[in-house]
Amino acid sequence: MKLLSTACLAGLLFLTGCATQSPSGGFSSDPDAPLSSQRHSSPVIPGGPLQPITATKMGSSQVAPLFTPADLWDRIRRGFAMPDLQHELVQDREQWYASRPDYMQRMTERSSKYLFHIVEELERRGMPTELALLPYIESAFNPQAVSTAKAAGMWQFMPATGNYFDLKQNVFRDDRRDVLASTRAALDYLQKLHRMFGDWHLALAAYNWGEGSVSRAIARNQKAGLGTSYTELNMPAETRMYVPKLQAVKNIVADPEAFKTELPLIENHPYFQTVDITHDIDVALVAQLAGIREQDFRALNPSFNKPVILAAGTPQILLPWDNAKVFQRNLEARSQGQYASWTVWTVPSTMSVAEVAQRMSMSEADLRHINGIPPRMLIKAGSALMVPRSTTTRQDVTEHVADHGQIALTPEIITRRTTVRAGKRDSVASMAKRYRVSAANVADWNSVKPGAAFKAGQQVVLYLPVQMKTAGAKPTKAGAARNQSASKKSPTISKVARGGTPTKTRRH
Repeated sequence: MKLLSTACLAGLLFLTGCATQSPSGGFSSDPDAPLSSQRHSSPVIPGGPLQPITATKMGSSQVAPLFTPADLWDRIRRGFAMPDLQHELVQDREQWYASRPDYMQRMTERSSKYLFHIVEELERRGMPTELALLPYIESAFNPQAVSTAKAAGMWQFMPATGNYFDLKQNVFRDDRRDVLASTRAALDYLQKLHRMFGDWHLALAAYNWGEGSVSRAIARNQKAGLGTSYTELNMPAETRMYVPKLQAVKNIVADPEAFKTELPLIENHPYFQTVDITHDIDVALVAQLAGIREQDFRALNPSFNKPVILAAGTPQILLPWDNAKVFQRNLEARSQGQYASWTVWTVPSTMSVAEVAQRMSMSEADLRHINGIPPRMLIKAGSALMVPRSTTTRQDVTEHVADHGQIALTPEIITRRTTVRAGKRDSVASMAKRYRVSAANVADWNSVKPGAAFKAGQQVVLYLPVQMKTAGAKPTKAGAARNQSASKKSPTISKVARGGTPTKTRRH
């Protein structure tokens, strides 16, 4: 017993010596205390008998568990912090999800690549972990999802909101689909909305409906002397169902057995790792060096929409955890050849697809395909086009082009041969001015000199845009017949350029 008492006393002296003295003369056990406050001093031995720590004293402090969650689902459950929504719509959505086990299985398996990162970010920010389930409601965790209102990515950002949160959207990438960037932006936005409304249910309503719409709905209820909680506001059906959907998924995750649902195992460790790239590099080469399929690479890097990654715009890529080191090792061993077979060329002046293809030594079909150029379009000056990279090119694409490159198109001007009668004192110059064409072209079409004059009633050949009205001129019967025949064979510019715009229903 004496030996045991001596050992306990020695342990007490050791623990006491580990404490640091605070500036006020006491002792601090804070390992992060500034060095100036960590004054080494002789240990102080407390007098009198040692007293055990009571349960009451222990209950006043937070104690970290000595074990990690068994899987990611368990970790998510422990972080639930939002008030539960009690509403009949919740039960309706629970039945909807529970009656579709195949859908739930596909959705949860798809989330396994991204969920760990989202949970990490939520915990780091001190946010409720049920928000990690929000992409189930937004996109079924599909980073390539696009709504009819043009919201994109698993967090479903509208273009304008994406720009507000610095999500780049250009011809080379769309950061609304990027796993890291879109998650950062979504959590920034949710935190902003929570600060505005002080309530997670209202913050979620604003995420779906728009902060202005929720603010106006609250103001209307306040003016009418009504409540301003989520269930009391008048809102569209989509927003009315939004939080009940999230609550239903939360309830299923909290107790899958109660809904006869089996959640796939998602291990509590990172699925992917970030890898730095310093040169433009082909997507196919990255997949080859990492030992993965190209479709698996794109699942982790869904923002890329071209066959090459521009390092100046995207200096990091995501790779499966076990393949990241494989990629780095194989990249270091690759000492010969270029990394990228594509580059970007800025069009110096408005050009046709045929002209660009000829200059870049590629087919028109390939140029249209890789740059998404529809038929009967001219490429405007300043457009950034993806083109083959020559073997002698050493310079990578600049940061400005990688971040802001766009393609601007304009419809080709479709012309038809038209014959009109010249009036008194008409000349090449007057006809060119009237029909907004060049005098040189009028002279060439009629085999006369640029300074020539026409006789009254003389037939003048003009090639005019099919949409242009020939007001003030009477075409000959032959010319009118040719125009009518031509118009039946070929669409007008307005038909060529016409494009449908979906109805905008989403607000954020």
